Amino acid sequence: MQRTCAVVVLGVGLSGCASVNPEPAWLDVNQRITDRGAPGALWVRTPDQASAAAKTVAELLLGELTVEHAVRIALVNNPSLQATFEEIGISQAELAQAGLLTNPTLGGSLRSPNRAGASTNIELSLVQNLLDLIVRPARRRVGAAQLEQTKLRVGSQALQLVADVKTAHYTLQARAQMASRLRLVLEIAEAAADFAERQHEAGNIGDLELQNHQAAKNQAKAELAMEESHLRRDREPLNRLLGLQGPATRWRIADRLPKIPDANVADGDLETLALAQRLDLAAARWGVDIVGRALALKKKTRYFPVGIDVGIEAERDVDGTRSIGPSLAVQLPIFDTGKAQIAQLEAQERRARRQLEALSIDARSEVREARERVAAARELARFHRDVLLPQRVAILDLSLRHYNMMLKGVYDVLLAKQQEVAGERAYVEAWRDYWIAMTELERAVGGRLPEGGQ
Repeated sequence: MQRTCAVVVLGVGLSGCASVNPEPAWLDVNQRITDRGAPGALWVRTPDQASAAAKTVAELLLGELTVEHAVRIALVNNPSLQATFEEIGISQAELAQAGLLTNPTLGGSLRSPNRAGASTNIELSLVQNLLDLIVRPARRRVGAAQLEQTKLRVGSQALQLVADVKTAHYTLQARAQMASRLRLVLEIAEAAADFAERQHEAGNIGDLELQNHQAAKNQAKAELAMEESHLRRDREPLNRLLGLQGPATRWRIADRLPKIPDANVADGDLETLALAQRLDLAAARWGVDIVGRALALKKKTRYFPVGIDVGIEAERDVDGTRSIGPSLAVQLPIFDTGKAQIAQLEAQERRARRQLEALSIDARSEVREARERVAAARELARFHRDVLLPQRVAILDLSLRHYNMMLKGVYDVLLAKQQEVAGERAYVEAWRDYWIAMTELERAVGGRLPEGGQ
């Protein structure tokens, strides 16, 4: 009886040791994010934290929205990411639950005698599942592994959001840069059309030349309207990623992409770096470990009784006799020996290993693909900037000179201008593609590139 009471008291003591505070786990997640080159995030759980997040967002939206500011806003304000952060709290609570024993069962019965003068039969029992105490350490280890996997998975999703924000920002920035250029083209076309109209009124040019100038102005208007429509459309994906609504969506973006650095991506084994740095791969490794722990536990306990209930029972019989003593109830593993559950866990472990293998292959391939895209986009952008675009500008300049000397017609000038605008558009797109490819390479590597890698 004393041993039974000791088990119950020990269970109560062990139950009080579990912690549901997710703050240490959250700090670990945030540290992993910052170690990989992203700014710190904020998990909003209190009114004070919500106020701090709102203040941060408002301050970052005051000036032009840079890619760095956009990433910082998303990490404190994206509602989907905030929902993902709650998985840390859920997993921490599950770990705490894994360390708890099941509550003891208190039972009792009253039996009335069938003869006068006899006392009522009273029976009381207090029972605790002893198997819970035996497997508690192993269950806690599985819960700790699941929490670790959750932290890695949440960190990986935060880094994916960073990549998505950068891609959306560069796409919008390129659109804004092209729209700014088309506004200048429209101003020139409008000035040329006004001048042509005055020349036509003076009789210096014919109807055909006037119509060409007016068509060029209208074409420039149409192209600018189309670009501005795309510009407004491309703002919305970024608004969603930043979690912005209402007046907060009226931010301004710098209309020029960052300069392409002179140095290329640093040499190094980026594939090996990705295998060591990517959080989704680390989470997949923990997934294999978790199933392995569960399988090992099941194999060790497959012939254990499903339940071992120990406790104490007290009874007062109808004749007034009182009795008290320990009780034991064992559920025998006769029909269910755990064979099916072991087979299931073995299959799950093989699946987890194959998934890890596939993810590793994909990671290596993504690094190679992204690195090739960075190199190709960089060379193409430099070729447009240093060769093709200067040629188009020179052709337009010569066409204007020949037009002024009446050696070429207005159609030749308009064609040269259209080709120059097309060349600039191709340059801006290649410029944009470089930064998007760099973002994809950072994501494929799992965060920060080696020093000198740009």
